[in-house]
Amino acid sequence: MALRNFIKRNLFLNNKCPLRISQRLSHFTFVPDTVSASEGETQRMNLFQAINNSLDIALTQDPTAVIFGEDVAFGGVFRCTVGLQEKHGKSRVFNTPLCEQGIAGFGIGAATAGATAIAEIQFADYILPAFDQICNEAAKYRYRSGGIYDCGSLTIRAPCSAVGHGAVYHSQSPEAFFAHCPGLKVVVPRGPIKAKGLLLSCIRDKNPCLFFEPKILYRSAVEQVPVKEYTMPLSKADILVEGDDITLVGWGTQVHVLREVCQLAKDQLNVSCELIDLVTILPWDKETIAQSVKKTGRLLIAHEAPLTSGFGAEIAASIQHECFLNLEAPIERVTGFDTPFPHMFEPFYMPDKWRCLEAVKKLVNY
Repeated sequence: MALRNFIKRNLFLNNKCPLRISQRLSHFTFVPDTVSASEGETQRMNLFQAINNSLDIALTQDPTAVIFGEDVAFGGVFRCTVGLQEKHGKSRVFNTPLCEQGIAGFGIGAATAGATAIAEIQFADYILPAFDQICNEAAKYRYRSGGIYDCGSLTIRAPCSAVGHGAVYHSQSPEAFFAHCPGLKVVVPRGPIKAKGLLLSCIRDKNPCLFFEPKILYRSAVEQVPVKEYTMPLSKADILVEGDDITLVGWGTQVHVLREVCQLAKDQLNVSCELIDLVTILPWDKETIAQSVKKTGRLLIAHEAPLTSGFGAEIAASIQHECFLNLEAPIERVTGFDTPFPHMFEPFYMPDKWRCLEAVKKLVNY
């Protein structure tokens, strides 16, 4: 009875939309970005609509662009490609067999032949069958052919990270696997504005790109997104909150968790946090983080992927080497645990604001 009353009060009170479930029970609060008036007309879009918009622009402006993957002709499981086949034709937006290795291999071939290839892997968890094609072929194609062949016009999109109920095969964050592979670019947006600009940049970049989209943001993240075409620089981190006492670094959904940590640290500890969204995992913006840590003397890195060999380890090692004499405390990492991603225990697995706040306390009291 108590559970039934809780559901009535919190989920369907006054016939409110059940979409609020994810927002009420989520481990973060989304904070929207804004753009300057110089960007012109804007439109309210969530993350998947912003991605759809950028794909539409790519197809419209580039006659060689093609989109392919599992169910993309029907709009995809997250609706990122909805309406694109009807607008641009079956020869440019089409389904593939359920074979991630084949999707990546086809994309490499299409890009080498001169097309702008935009592939979708339905979930990032299932990108691993394509690992050989991506890391041994796409990333090395230009190098091993001495510049004769080139598949740089390949972009692979994939939904990633926790969603609240995805369990072991629909919640993983595999960015660190690919960060070990020279020749790739790896990007993770934090919201619709960044998603549109960064995706168009990836599509037009002359290197194969992996574009990981935090799936929990597809509908929960809403911003006023510029309608016109625009791009954003890759490999450039964003300083979202300026501070003096400690540097916090994250990417994707975790950026919004760390925003709350900044406020909690200010209110409860009188600690001034500087928040950085890494944006691009590979090649990453070491300079921006190093300059921040030289100012604050402390660094906390948070990500959903497991602790061991997560990309936070690379950041920690590099910043320790670069800023050793500036550090006031050992670098802290708050991450997922070294276990398979759980289902019912997901709230305990996540690097939520309370775990991050404890790490802030440890750093400032060291």
